[in-house]
Amino acid sequence: MDEHGSYRSPLEARYASADMRTIWSDRRKFTTWRRLWLALAQAQRELGLDITDAQIAELAAHLDDIDFDAAAKYEKQFRHDVMAHIHAFGDVAPTARPIIHLGATSQFVVCNTELMQLRDSLSLTAAKLARVIDALGTFAATYRALPTLGFTHYQPAQPTTVGKRAALWAADLALTLGDVEHRLDTLRFRGVKGTTGTQASFLALFEGDDAKVETLDELVTQKMGWPVDKRFVITGQTYPRVVDAQVLNALAVAAAAVHKCATDLRLLANRREIEEPFESTQIGSSAMAYKRNPMRCERACAVSRFVMNLAPNALQTAAVQWFERTLDDSANRRLVLPEAFLALDGCLDIMHNVSSGLIVNERVIDANLRSELPFMATEDILMAAVRSGADRQAAHEVIRTLSHEASRRMKEDGQPNDLLERLQGEAMFASIDFADVLEPARYIGRAPQQVDAFIAQVVKPVRKRYADALGGKTDLRV
Repeated sequence: MDEHGSYRSPLEARYASADMRTIWSDRRKFTTWRRLWLALAQAQRELGLDITDAQIAELAAHLDDIDFDAAAKYEKQFRHDVMAHIHAFGDVAPTARPIIHLGATSQFVVCNTELMQLRDSLSLTAAKLARVIDALGTFAATYRALPTLGFTHYQPAQPTTVGKRAALWAADLALTLGDVEHRLDTLRFRGVKGTTGTQASFLALFEGDDAKVETLDELVTQKMGWPVDKRFVITGQTYPRVVDAQVLNALAVAAAAVHKCATDLRLLANRREIEEPFESTQIGSSAMAYKRNPMRCERACAVSRFVMNLAPNALQTAAVQWFERTLDDSANRRLVLPEAFLALDGCLDIMHNVSSGLIVNERVIDANLRSELPFMATEDILMAAVRSGADRQAAHEVIRTLSHEASRRMKEDGQPNDLLERLQGEAMFASIDFADVLEPARYIGRAPQQVDAFIAQVVKPVRKRYADALGGKTDLRV
């Protein structure tokens, strides 16, 4: 069957990057199994078990030349993936066959490999979060002082700036980056724990020498590139499945931050204020040729919702691991762990592409703001009238009455906001400089300074930590 004749996950075919797909590939998984078996044999030999240099050399010579067809045939025969790969490894390393997987349970290779995949995936995710934060930081700095209409309850509210709004998106992502980094920093290696986590089989191999079993655990951890102090002190047969729940919750929070940013951009596109990049040959609609749909942000929202909904799945799996473990986690986690990372990876690539190429329509932003600004300037107008000798309560009543009349005209007649003209016709406001009162920059508060502080205190440290990952352009596959 050709590649178009069977189902392929859209995460693999359309969205996730080659780097993330490689981390969760069969080749990465099974070559890591072989490296774990090699590390176990090396450590056991160093501690005195009867394992020869020739056996170690034979294992080391065949870490990457996996015969996947042979392994598949063995798995069909044995109905056991780990045993299938032990036999396939033994076929190319026949003298070492008797000592492969010595004293170990399947979860020695499965759990430790998955923890390494989680580590590498979290690292890549952190770098991609940093790339989006960097791009949004650059955008925020560029438009730090450009006034724009603010919204609360999706109703017009006090103005902010385009840069401040982008800084808020980046701030959400920075919080999620901290969570991802924490998960990465606290991730542990399972090590060598045995069938139910008691290390009984290894204690038997070393004839009751407790110290050698502990040293074995340390040596294998070191050989696989993990610090000795970053391994689980105690486990059952598997590493704790609450770790998966912790990781997927961190990914879900990151996805929620992406969804918020992408949703805001979709709303702004409707207002024609800010748009995502649009290629010269891109088609917005098969029917409506004029359309410039925000399809990238729509896709980011769609895929991020998928990630957000995987978090409860991991919680449920962690909750039903009876005693030392049950196997109902296995098939579920084969789907959940890689797809959560692959999906978020695709979202972050989209958001880097979008945030690096946002289109700002400044005249539209100004027009939309000025259409609402007279309402927001009424407090300043009131204060200015009082300073000129007007009675505060009388001025308030005039502003209230005229504001409602202008609002009714806008809503019922579809006419522009004429509050300014109405106020200028009142004698008590004759001395007010309306041009000054209606200058948008008067109403943005400390938004530009807040952007500056955010970039200095949050974005710059992120840029420093991830300097090697920044720069360049993210091209989308579709």
